[in-house]
Amino acid sequence: MFSSRSLDDDLAAVRDRYAPGSPVLDVDADFETLPPAAAEDLGLFVDGLDPASYPAEWLPDSVPDLLRKHAGPAFTVGLPGDGTVVRTAQTDPPAVLVKRRAEGTPDDFLAFLIAERLVQIGREPAPGAVHGDASNGGDPVGLPESFLPFFGERYRDLDAAIRRPDPETGESTTGFGPTDVFQVANALFDARVGLHARDAFASWEDEYPRLFDAWVDAGDRLSGRLGDLSGEVARGDTDFPAATEYACSAVKHDLDPPAPYGALDTTAYRERGAPYAVAWAEKTFAALVDDEE
Repeated sequence: MFSSRSLDDDLAAVRDRYAPGSPVLDVDADFETLPPAAAEDLGLFVDGLDPASYPAEWLPDSVPDLLRKHAGPAFTVGLPGDGTVVRTAQTDPPAVLVKRRAEGTPDDFLAFLIAERLVQIGREPAPGAVHGDASNGGDPVGLPESFLPFFGERYRDLDAAIRRPDPETGESTTGFGPTDVFQVANALFDARVGLHARDAFASWEDEYPRLFDAWVDAGDRLSGRLGDLSGEVARGDTDFPAATEYACSAVKHDLDPPAPYGALDTTAYRERGAPYAVAWAEKTFAALVDDEE
């Protein structure tokens, strides 16, 4: 299932600098979420396993099944939307996993994706973040692995801001569903992680030029749509959750996202985290509903 990946000199140097000792592993399958039996095989490549679980009270009544499993006691790794390369802090040391779909990814861009995950492992804990089973009072270690421990109990508030469920039936009154909440939450978390990591990428021009160029090139490919992203949403060409995902991806490339996403590319979001994200969602989705009425 897993095999150690050989790293080029620049990637090996990035690992030594940001995530010393973290294994980078090729996975012989594509996956959204690694099931427990496969996840437990990671123990062959690390010193120990530390499966995370999260309080059921964090989740609203309606959530995608994979998110409910992710929160539960079973040892799983990954969620839909994580991309070609994922990281997990449920191992000691944290690990980077490269999915089989990476075989079709250009070498330099794949190298950047791996470097990105290594940098994320080495970032300091986000203020107010939780990690692992929050019920045990454990301290956070590095950036949270997914959006669920980032939002914690505020995930219910995010769901309420986006779906505005009917108090009697629990059904959405905005047209957005649990999958939309999941997509927006993942995008908001991606932007927050980008705010913590992009300074490293921006500093690599001389030291790791191949990785720096791949970061810049990926940003260039994103920038083409940013200027008209709000227009795409207004015309109905792109739904709001998908637009949020696109705009938040631009944050890690130090681009200027259009309104209303510019508020996520700020020091305030970097410092305040989940409460800021929920407040942004409340204001933004209220405006969307008002525009449609």
